[in-house]
Amino acid sequence: MRQLRKPYLLYLGDARQPTDAKTARGLRDWCPDDVIGEWSLPSAAVSVGLPRWSPAEAAAHGAGSLVIGIASVGGSLPPAWLPDLIAAIEAGLDLVSGMHTRLTSFPELVEAASAHEVALHDVRHSDRQYPAATGRKRSGRRVATVGTDCALGKKYTALALTRALVARGAKATFRATGQTGIMIAGSGIAIDAVVADFIAGAAEVLSPDNDADHWDVIEGQGALFHPAYAGVTLGLLHGSQPDAFVLCHDPSRTAIELFPHASIPPLADAIAQYVTAARVTNPAVRCAGVSINSSSLTDDAWGAYAAAVEAELGVPVCDPMRGGVDRIAEALLAHG
Repeated sequence: MRQLRKPYLLYLGDARQPTDAKTARGLRDWCPDDVIGEWSLPSAAVSVGLPRWSPAEAAAHGAGSLVIGIASVGGSLPPAWLPDLIAAIEAGLDLVSGMHTRLTSFPELVEAASAHEVALHDVRHSDRQYPAATGRKRSGRRVATVGTDCALGKKYTALALTRALVARGAKATFRATGQTGIMIAGSGIAIDAVVADFIAGAAEVLSPDNDADHWDVIEGQGALFHPAYAGVTLGLLHGSQPDAFVLCHDPSRTAIELFPHASIPPLADAIAQYVTAARVTNPAVRCAGVSINSSSLTDDAWGAYAAAVEAELGVPVCDPMRGGVDRIAEALLAHG
């Protein structure tokens, strides 16, 4: 798996909108001890509230990598950023990017990285060849976050659940499967960039044999009900062989985002379909809880909704950003 050199200097380029800095905010929020500053072009209108350090200043404070913390339109790397990126290389920093355009597609970056003996990490891409899955049962325990749709809290739920397990004295490791998760964890596999035949095999590599009481918390991708991305979800689920899963849902959505013709099933049906799919490689799989993105609900509405869903499904219902996922962690540990 890819290993990243921490701590990070976050690069905000010429970002104009706060939503552009999703990656930077995620790193600031979930691995604050690994983020020491930010840098941007003079034209940038966005900050994530960190000390402003040039690449040379950040390197002097011990930074290991400059991370591109924003997503540009179309996933491209604007030429205006190149001087700052080269300055980071010359300061001895690795470059880390989760964009579609590869850092290695710029000869000037490749040449500078070679001259200064630093690495260019395109975390969405990998030149590694992964094996086909074996389906062999591995030692250790695994819990996966799955969803009724994309972009509704699978990563945040996995991170919060890892923290909650560790806080209770359990052995637990967050296993990243997307570019922002990889930057947070410092390692992982961008599962959506793996050739389809080898997604399950890559998931096996991501979560190898471990101590019998160790929990791998596997970041989910896509959704079984997504017309475009169900394939990556299924491969990740089979390779992960989860003993348990947490279903993530946004109650404000009735259909898959950007696919209005694709309805989201009732939560009980979604759980049943995930159980059926996951039993291919782990017949004992169970749903350990439901994680809700309740940002669209008032406090009173959230309380009533959570109580109703919990009564219907018989599992803990939590929001990682509104009270945490402690009860789901406790349910996992109680079941063993």
